[in-house]
Amino acid sequence: MMADLGGPQPREEMAAKVRRDAEQAAADLAWFKMIVPDPATPEVVAGTVTLWSHHTDDGPISEIGWMVLPRFQGQGLGKRAVRMLLARARDESRWGVVHAFPATSNAASNGICRSVGFRFVSETDVAFAGRVFRTNHWSVDPGTDLA
Repeated sequence: MMADLGGPQPREEMAAKVRRDAEQAAADLAWFKMIVPDPATPEVVAGTVTLWSHHTDDGPISEIGWMVLPRFQGQGLGKRAVRMLLARARDESRWGVVHAFPATSNAASNGICRSVGFRFVSETDVAFAGRVFRTNHWSVDPGTDLA
């Protein structure tokens, strides 16, 4: 799942990351959603989809990201989760234009961007977890662009 992002993050950093994520979610500064394939078995989680805002050199942006566990990949769950979270953003008139930055080598995530209605902006380098990755920059306005 993390191959395009340099592999798993160090275990010793996870507690602090989860604490920051929980604080952002509690303050409604970010949406962290679990991908549950079957509502009848909510304990089975296929992955996550997250929408948050952060600052770049060009100013604040809203960004979406997702991960689907390997055994659930190829079933359309990531695409449905991304579409649902963007629809919520549209319905709540929140987040404005949303950006995604999948690795150029991540065909599945780039396919999700295309199929949901994102527009390709450019290839760009993005820093994540102390590393720089080549990504495709996509953007979508949930109010007007959802496929």
